[in-house]
Amino acid sequence: MVRILVPVKRVIDYAVKIRVTGGKVETANVKHSMNPFDEIAVEEAIRLKEKKVAKEVIALTIGPMKSQETLRTALALGADKAVHIEVPENQEVQPLQIAKLLKAYTEKTKPDLVFLGKQAIDDDSNQTGQMLAGLLKWPQATFASKLEVGGDKITVTREIDGGLETLESKIPAVMTVDLRLNTPRFATLPNIMKAKKKPIEKIAAKDLGVDITPTLETVSVSEPPARVGGGKVASVDEVSTLNLS
Repeated sequence: MVRILVPVKRVIDYAVKIRVTGGKVETANVKHSMNPFDEIAVEEAIRLKEKKVAKEVIALTIGPMKSQETLRTALALGADKAVHIEVPENQEVQPLQIAKLLKAYTEKTKPDLVFLGKQAIDDDSNQTGQMLAGLLKWPQATFASKLEVGGDKITVTREIDGGLETLESKIPAVMTVDLRLNTPRFATLPNIMKAKKKPIEKIAAKDLGVDITPTLETVSVSEPPARVGGGKVASVDEVSTLNLS
């Protein structure tokens, strides 16, 4: 049986209307939750455990103290272990640094599979899984919409422009998941209460020997221009005279 590592990220809840103030996304007093794609990854790992294919599901998050609520959610859903790689409050950790931290932890604990959401809904980078596979020199399968694990192999079906593509790889491997892979379960109240009492392993980012200083700088963030109402024209020729910007 395999051990599965599932990195999860705390993001602004998908149902919240994003607001930009002072060139930054407003995060104070805003509801946060687990990244939806990561939730799908957790669900798939738990299903493999229920099928007796996996023996342990490890949820891991990278962030400040508030990120532990995301780990509690993963524990309530069925993860066996929670790991928190702590970074200072308001410290931005970019995809490359996240991949390096995950590489360091993976080499230390040696899971067989790493399941990640294909992207986080806050930055939409879609980079961490691919970078991690490259750093580990592990095979990767991205945007998985179907998954099978048997023996020392993993078979992944992914959607491409021309239809479906099926990939087969030896374990260990890195996989990123897409929306159609599964529908995540809801955590039950008893499991939520139990999760509040379960231990969380804490590791400082510096203890993994990784420099988390950002390599990219966000100059500014702005909302898209407000949409303007439509108008009527008397003829097709009149369209060319309109300012459509």
